[in-house]
Parts: sequence; C-alpha cells; structure tokens
Amino acid sequence: MLGRYIGRRAIQSAFVLWLAATLAFVALQLAPGDPAQALLAASGATADQIAERRRQLGLDDHPVVQYLRYMADLARGDLGESWLHGRPASQMLLEQLGPTVELSLAATVTGALAGLALGIAAAGRRSTWIDSAATAVSAIGLSTPVYWSGMLAITVFSVRLGWLPATGDGRMDQLVLPALVLGFALSGPVARLVRVRVIELMEEPFVIAARARGLPAWRVVLVHVLRPALAPALTVVALQAGFLLGGAVVTETVFARRGLGTLALEAIVWRDMPVVRAVVVCGALAYVLVNLLADLARMWLDPRLRDEES
Repeated sequence: MLGRYIGRRAIQSAFVLWLAATLAFVALQLAPGDPAQALLAASGATADQIAERRRQLGLDDHPVVQYLRYMADLARGDLGESWLHGRPASQMLLEQLGPTVELSLAATVTGALAGLALGIAAAGRRSTWIDSAATAVSAIGLSTPVYWSGMLAITVFSVRLGWLPATGDGRMDQLVLPALVLGFALSGPVARLVRVRVIELMEEPFVIAARARGLPAWRVVLVHVLRPALAPALTVVALQAGFLLGGAVVTETVFARRGLGTLALEAIVWRDMPVVRAVVVCGALAYVLVNLLADLARMWLDPRLRDEES
C-alpha cells in the first residue's frame, strides 16, 4: 500500500515540477526588457553586438522552440548555464544552497515549536487572558511582512541593544535573528490550527476518560493530545515550505546573507533567465519533497490516515 501511495505521489510531484518550470518560463518570457541588452548594458555594447548576443542565447528563436529546448534540458537534468557568469546554474545553486537550507531549517524548528506552544497555551486556557495574548501574537506573526519584522528586529536587537549582529552568515549568532524573524511568521498559522485541534481533542472520549482518572493536565496534553495534534501542524508546516523559500529570499536580502535569495535577486536584476528558472525549479522540488515527508509523518502519527490511503 505504501509503495502505491508513493508512486501516486511521484506522478503528482512530476506534474507540480513541470507546472512550476512552465510558469517560470512563461513569466520570464512576458517580463519586460531585453535580457541581452540588460547583460551588456554596462559594457557600452552596440546594437549589432546586442543582436549577436541575442542570437547566441537563442532569444531570436520562437518561444515554443525555446520552451521545448528548455524542457528537453530539464529532462536530462541540465538546468542551463548562467548568461551572466557563464557557469552551470546547478553549480551556482549548490554553492548557495547551504545557507538557505540552514536558515529554512532553523526557521521551521523555531516556528513549529513557537506555534505549538502558543496553540497549546491558548487551548489550555481558553477564554482567558492567556488565550487572548497567544491568539494576538499568532495573528501578528501571520499578518506581519517578513521585511518589516526583519528591519524591526535589526533596529531593536542589533542597533539599540547590540545583542546580535545584523548582517552576515557563517556563525551561530548571525543565524539567530533571521531564524527568529522567519520562524515568527511561520508560528502564526501553526498556532491557530493547533489551538483549534487541541480544543477538539479535549472533548474526545479518550481524553475525558484520562482526565477522569485523575491524570495531571500536563500529562493529558503531552501523552494523549499532543501526538494527534501534531498531524495537522505538520500539514501547515509543509504547506508553508513555499513561503519559507520566498521568505528566505527576503530575509537573506534584509540581513545581507548568502543563499538562494541573493542569487535569485542578482539573476532577476540582470535578467539571467537560466538561473531564475533553476531557483524556481529548486524551490518546487523542495516543496514537493517536504510535503511528501510531512504526509508520511502524518500517517505515522495518525494510523487512521493509513487506513484512508489504503
């Protein structure tokens, strides 16, 4: 049964990757400006030199021909070559992937733990000031733009208090602020869903029976409520994988960190289309893999889901 489920998900994942690659190609085709002119703008190239560069890049070919060539390269695992640097886009991705993965993992752990704590606290003290405070914090995290909270965090914790560095990467203290900013944005939806799920579980017969046996409230939550409440939280975290990549782009820019965000921003500015498309495909692949792992984890946490899939 598990093999059939993974096979079905593999087909769905292939469709998602194809759709992401196609949308990236179409969006860049519709974007204003001439990539050849953007690449040669600083060199004072003549119109003939720009035209020759367009021919070399294949930009004079019909868009359908460009698309078919692009998809054929993707099918072979070739992400293309950077028009700006003349290097394989896959190599450039691998060089910048580490800092982005580090930031995304740290933000995921931070946001998931904060969301669980806020959701459980709000559900356990329903209709009290704790519930109101936790709900307000989760709403602020959900609605605050990452760039704004990043600038606020730099102003408070770096400029005013001097506790943490505002820019750079490579050291643990340089990871704290970006991870907290991105994790704070993730904690909002996790907290809201966990609160609702915990309130529902507290009314289930097995939880009522555990409370009737005189078990402490903390033990009831940790032993009987936490595991089934984790399943929907994992779904939210997985669905936010795309947000984490987009948020990492903004966060890396605000905190001047290396990573896919910096690479994508440079590629967009210079109209380096192969690199932009490679970043999009990489993000789609990460999204697919994270959602698959989250679904498998949910099936392990809640055996009823395995019965539904079978």
